[in-house]
This record gives sequence, C-alpha cells and structure tokens, in this order.
Amino acid sequence: MTETASWAVRLGGDQFLAQALHRSYAVIPAEGADIAPLLSWDDLNTILATHRIEPPRLRLSQDGQAVPVGRYSTPATNRRAVTWNRLHPAQLHARLAEGASLVVDAIDEIHPPIRTAAEALERFIGTPVQTNLYASWTEKEGFGRHWDDHDVVVVQQYGAKRWRLWEPTRQAPTFRDVESPEEPEGEPVADFVLQPGDVLYLPRGWWHSVTADQGAESLHLTFGLVAQTGATLLGWLVDELHESPAVRKDVPLHAAADEKAAYLAELRSAVLTALSDPDLIDRWAWSSGTTHFGRPAPSLPYVEALPAEREITVRITAPRADLASNPAAGTVTLSAAGTAWDFSERAAPVLQALLTGETVSIGALADIADLEVKDVAGVLTVLVKGQALAVVGVGW
Repeated sequence: MTETASWAVRLGGDQFLAQALHRSYAVIPAEGADIAPLLSWDDLNTILATHRIEPPRLRLSQDGQAVPVGRYSTPATNRRAVTWNRLHPAQLHARLAEGASLVVDAIDEIHPPIRTAAEALERFIGTPVQTNLYASWTEKEGFGRHWDDHDVVVVQQYGAKRWRLWEPTRQAPTFRDVESPEEPEGEPVADFVLQPGDVLYLPRGWWHSVTADQGAESLHLTFGLVAQTGATLLGWLVDELHESPAVRKDVPLHAAADEKAAYLAELRSAVLTALSDPDLIDRWAWSSGTTHFGRPAPSLPYVEALPAEREITVRITAPRADLASNPAAGTVTLSAAGTAWDFSERAAPVLQALLTGETVSIGALADIADLEVKDVAGVLTVLVKGQALAVVGVGW
C-alpha cells in the first residue's frame, strides 16, 4: 500500500473529502493497529543536537507566550564572527519541566519519514502541507485556547494529549482578515484524549485547548494544510486575466465620469466572463498543482546525467504532478514543478510509477516499462534537471 493510499484509508477516503474536509472535526482512533511512530525520541534528540535550528523555527511556548530564547540557549560565535543560539540541554530540560512546550516548525524538511508522509497527504488532499512537532511534559498549556488559520491533521506519536474544542466564532477566518474571531463562550463541544496512533482532523477556525495532562510526556505531529481560499483563486485569476486588454489598461484616474464608468463596465465584463467558466476551479487546481515545486532536493553526485545503473533509486519531488496522454502524437506530457515535458508514450509506465510517490530503482522502472536501463536513465535525467525528481539512493 502506498503512503497516499494509507492516508486515504486512515482518514476515510472519498467520504472524508466529501463530508468532513473544511466542514467539521473528525477523530480517527488507532483501534489497536500497529502504527509505528514517524520519529523516535532518539530521532528528535539527534535533530536538536545536529541542526542549528533557532527561533522562530525552534521555540518554547508556555501559557500562550514565547519563552525568551536566552532561557534555553546560549549565544555562540565562531572565528568568522558568525553568531547563533546554541541549544543548552540543561536549560532546555528545566524549561520543559516547568511547563513549556517544545515546537519544531517544518520538521518535514529535516526528517525523511515525516517528509514522505507530508508529501503523501498533499497528494491525497491536493494542497501544500507543512508539518510541525509539538512536545509537552506537564499539564500546563503551551499556547492557551486559540484557533488556526489552516486545517490540520494531528497524529499522536507518544503519550497522550487532551483536546477540548469549541466551534468557530467567525466563518472561515484568515490570517489577513478585516476582524478577529471573538472568544467562544460556554463549555467545549468536544473533550477527548488522543492516544498513540490516533488521528484528529480539525478545520481552520475551530478553537482548541491542548494539554498533556495524562501523567506522561507527550509528542504529536501537526500536518498543516495550506488554506486555498477564494482570495487564492482570485489572485491566480488576476494573472490569467492579463490576456484581456481591459485588465492591462491603465485605470483612468483623471478621466470624465462617463469614461470611468465605461472602463469599469469593460473590466466587470472581463471578470464575470472568467468567473462564469464552469471549469475555472479545475483549471486553477491543475495550474497550482503542476507549478508547485514541492520539496526539491539535490541529486549529488550526479550533476550532469544519471548513469544507466539499475541500483540507483529515485522519487518524484512534486506531489501534484499531472500526466496527460496525447494519442494522436504518440506522446505523453508530464507537468510538474512549473514545466511540461513531452515523452514517447513508451515512457508512460515509468512516469505513472513515479506519480505514486514511491521510491523506485531505475532497474525496476525499466522492467515495468520494458525499456532499456539507459533509456529510463535518460528520461529521469530530464526530470532531475527540471527539479521534479531527486536521486535518493546512489546504489553504492
């Protein structure tokens, strides 16, 4: 089963997309399944010890306030006068024991198993995903009651966390908004505890209070779904509308009233015509998916071309790539990372295998498509140069 299929199964597949996404929270219990954590405490210790992660990416929070960085790190300066905040383990431990929560933003950029899971979720949902880590050691709240401006999928890794939820007090609130949601009143509409392996889906705007009050340290991952709003769609549409002279014309600031009215009528017609296209949302989704760079990665040591070696493994780095068939021309078109490539239709099985997001060897791709290894290496070289593919194992 692919990672994408795993997410679909855990969240509920098409039923989740049709009934829960952007609508209401959902708790999916592990129900005794043997679901391995995506990172261990040893992994986290290694990340903190070997990466220069500084605020705001690595931070501590207590009672809704950021803990001053000087309370858990010390300034370090090298001989070239470069200064950074070096984590002080003893001070870090003390702050966490006092009730602070530890946060590592975008941990999917650091830890490959989490990156793979984030890519798979993006492939399933169809929107960019960033994953943050949250760890707590006491029942004190790290962030207080708050709401997020994006949907989240929470996966409990270790220990347990108590979640209390209140319904939104403003419909679809955003980070850039004309007013802020009011604090909710009354008791929470839901009060539950997530155990290891449990999953919570929470739409943006839902107020929540989270505590590690079950008597043990707790760690969870939050997969944040970047909001795709009407403003996002309109921003894309503005660029598309540049094909219309009405949009490219200068605004007639100093013209007579009738000329201003005529200008607005022409502009209104261009916008309404575009918004009347029944395929507009699908075109926008395709465009945003195929121009998104995903998580590009270098493919060293291969800086020119991939050698024709069966053992080399690769994986696609653009989770929302699209493959289209052109029967009349005998070609297929792969659109990804802002570029489109035409290949012989014989390459279609290779490209289709890549779109699953799985790591696969050049040899396996050659066998799938009944092609020579050198021909597959040629196709892959094109995609690596286009930042749509990365070598993840050199076979050495």
